[in-house]
Amino acid sequence: MSRQIIIPFGPQHPVLPEPIHLDLVLEDEIVVDVIPSIGYVHRGLEKLVERREYTEYVYVAERICGICSFVHGLAYCQGVEGMMKIEVPERALYLRTIWSEYSRLHSHLLTLGLFADVLGFENLFMNAWRLREHILDDMEATTGGRVIQGSCKVGGVRRDISSEKLDQMVSGLNELEKEMKELTEVFLRDSSIKSRLCGVGVLPKKEAYEYGAAGPTLRGSGWSIDARKLGYAAFSKLNFEPVVETQGDCYARCAVRAKEMFVSIDLIRQAVQKIPDGPVEVKVTGAPDGEYFTRVEQPRGELVHYLKGNGTKNLVRSRVRTPTFTNIPPLVAMLKGCELADVPVIVHSIDPCIGCAER
Repeated sequence: MSRQIIIPFGPQHPVLPEPIHLDLVLEDEIVVDVIPSIGYVHRGLEKLVERREYTEYVYVAERICGICSFVHGLAYCQGVEGMMKIEVPERALYLRTIWSEYSRLHSHLLTLGLFADVLGFENLFMNAWRLREHILDDMEATTGGRVIQGSCKVGGVRRDISSEKLDQMVSGLNELEKEMKELTEVFLRDSSIKSRLCGVGVLPKKEAYEYGAAGPTLRGSGWSIDARKLGYAAFSKLNFEPVVETQGDCYARCAVRAKEMFVSIDLIRQAVQKIPDGPVEVKVTGAPDGEYFTRVEQPRGELVHYLKGNGTKNLVRSRVRTPTFTNIPPLVAMLKGCELADVPVIVHSIDPCIGCAER
């Protein structure tokens, strides 16, 4: 007769890039229940909105997460602009779109690299991160920041990109795309990787929706849901379709991220072709009064920022709902019934960002 034991997974673990903490209830080598613990890296960032002027808080919003930094800043600025009815210049909207897609590229390359590391493919891990360095170089050259960009502001963006630099960026992506195709072919075709991912951590389509999954975790289970289709920034003027896989397993979630990188490159090409001339910011006066709810598509999924102002320089409320937070219940469902050895693979398949989730 087997008996149950509880073992901790995280917050410190050799395969974890961030301190997720799960208590695994095991019968022999099978996970029968999972108890997540949240709050290990809680920093009280939402409370800071009461002590920082609304124009300054964008720097705090960007530091919710280093990987998704730009998109957090974009969501916050969109919320304030919506509350104050600020018309952002069209060129600034295109620049925000370009940097958003660069953020998606570097995040997905980082995630695929970590995925390879979990599977024991060190060379594949290094190659993914080598390609990511080229993306970070362009982000640093155009924003001044390698990880925290600081280029988004209420009313537009802080920096412009010259036409020559935009053309250089597209040329660089064209070259990078060839190497990315070779990299993703390994993830999608290698028999060793497929044997570790196919049929593991299955999240059926119905459960993915009911549990509130987001981003590649949701689209890997057959749902064509992507907040970029709402048309924020300049996405309403660009053509793309969300990447969808139907298997709902770790392989499907890996495939969604791999294929999304090429969609991001195409979106950047379109944005560079269509970007208009003009200013990149408008002067902002007054103070936000009222409340606003804004949604954007982070690399990990739909991100929500809810903001509330009372007509003073400080907002009274900032509530952030991140995709990792909503992907934890689906993760618990995926882990039940899996083998202990598959836990790191399944955890990485949702691309957890605990800094985002706990703030």
